[in-house]
Amino acid sequence: MTINVYNSLHRSKEPFETLEPGRVKMYVCGPTVYDSCHIGHARSVIVFDVIFRYLKTCGYDVTYVRNFTDIDDKIINRSNELGVSTESLAQKYIDEFHHDMDGLNVLRPTLEPRATEHIDHIIRIIEILMDKGYAYASGGDVFFSVDLFEGYGKLSGRKLEDMTAGARVEVDQHKKNPFDFVLWKASKPNEPFWDSPWGKGRPGWHIECSAMSEDYLGASFDIHGGGKDLIFPHHENEIAQSEAAFGHTSVKYWIHNGFVNINHEKMSKSLGNFLMIKDIVKEYHPEAVRLFLLSHHYRSPVDFTDLAIRNVAAGLDKIYAMLERTENYLGSLPDMNAEDHDGIVPEKNFWELFCNAMNDDFNTAQGIGIIYDSVRSLNRLLDQTDLISLPDQADDIKNRQTIHYECLNIMKMGNILGLLAESPVTYFQQKKEKVINEESIDEAMIETLIQDRKDARKAKDFNKADEIRDRLKEMNIEIEDRPEGTIWKVLS
Repeated sequence: MTINVYNSLHRSKEPFETLEPGRVKMYVCGPTVYDSCHIGHARSVIVFDVIFRYLKTCGYDVTYVRNFTDIDDKIINRSNELGVSTESLAQKYIDEFHHDMDGLNVLRPTLEPRATEHIDHIIRIIEILMDKGYAYASGGDVFFSVDLFEGYGKLSGRKLEDMTAGARVEVDQHKKNPFDFVLWKASKPNEPFWDSPWGKGRPGWHIECSAMSEDYLGASFDIHGGGKDLIFPHHENEIAQSEAAFGHTSVKYWIHNGFVNINHEKMSKSLGNFLMIKDIVKEYHPEAVRLFLLSHHYRSPVDFTDLAIRNVAAGLDKIYAMLERTENYLGSLPDMNAEDHDGIVPEKNFWELFCNAMNDDFNTAQGIGIIYDSVRSLNRLLDQTDLISLPDQADDIKNRQTIHYECLNIMKMGNILGLLAESPVTYFQQKKEKVINEESIDEAMIETLIQDRKDARKAKDFNKADEIRDRLKEMNIEIEDRPEGTIWKVLS
């Protein structure tokens, strides 16, 4: 089935057809590394991580470039505040970004270029723009003339004449037009600089991405992504300078993810409601964070509340509980890399349904619903297996193959979403240790209650046994009776 992608450029879904058969070239705007990453950063990175994973699963050869902006006013101001170099500040937050994203099970992209590594290339593109008459030097700066690029505003839908009529922009005496944007900035005292034909300075923000994308993917490539906040002016300006310089369409599909709100309010520094990734993962399992951010369609806003993520975490518990149950029945979980399931015809092909959802503009929200349906289906199959015996060896083998197949598909779906990367034993043990440490749960007391329940059942006092189970449940402790004994786990 064809993948359909919502293209922000045309404001509609379009069949996904790559410029080169079988190959995808994708560029996504990465962070400006002057501070720790917040949940808004995480959403964008995770969305495009899933797109990267799914396109590879579909058989595409994907070159995925995600940049670091490592020179910028914010970086310079922060480095001056802290009394450190811009290089060391940028490296600190690049390292922290990697730590955060590795913890969220984000795959590294194919390439992670830094703006400061491409100064020569940036200067070359600016020279091309000047030679073609699209850029001009003034006061040591170089600006792009927006009114000379005929298609300016086509991504954002803004018309230059309308913007000019209601203009509220900072006056710059060096600009010919208030909306002209800087390509090269003359250095101020005590700022980092590079030599250029226009004097000592540094690149503007927008030109960095045009240079890095063209360097690694060519002047035209398939996908450019980022948050909706980048549509204007950043991506609008990228289109203008890239297409003016190289003379043809720069990007075929523009993909933008929606915002993250916090408790029904827009996340903003003025409200002090920025949630840093390093703080969130102390409270919630990283996979619960991923599952939450993917539980809404990527173009829609998502509202982060404690209740919402706790509900998602409870759903993740159920998926891992099913994996644990399957592992106990089969003896091990399926190996995703070495499986052959010829002859298995499921009543409902959840894998196919999941792919249909992903083919519809990477609809992870619908895909997650299909995973939950699949988990319920497999639990019912395991329930039936517990209730009946299969003396016929052929029936028993077929039943095990079906369970194996269904579980494998759930794991494959989870892998595309970056979930189910841990063993069930590790997952529940980590939750147990976290709750024990944070809530001072008395393990000895729980073990005593479990033994009391065991004694009550032995004495056929089932009312008391049920009362003990209910008491443990109120403590978010779930118990499971197995042939080797009763185990307990902490639920969300």
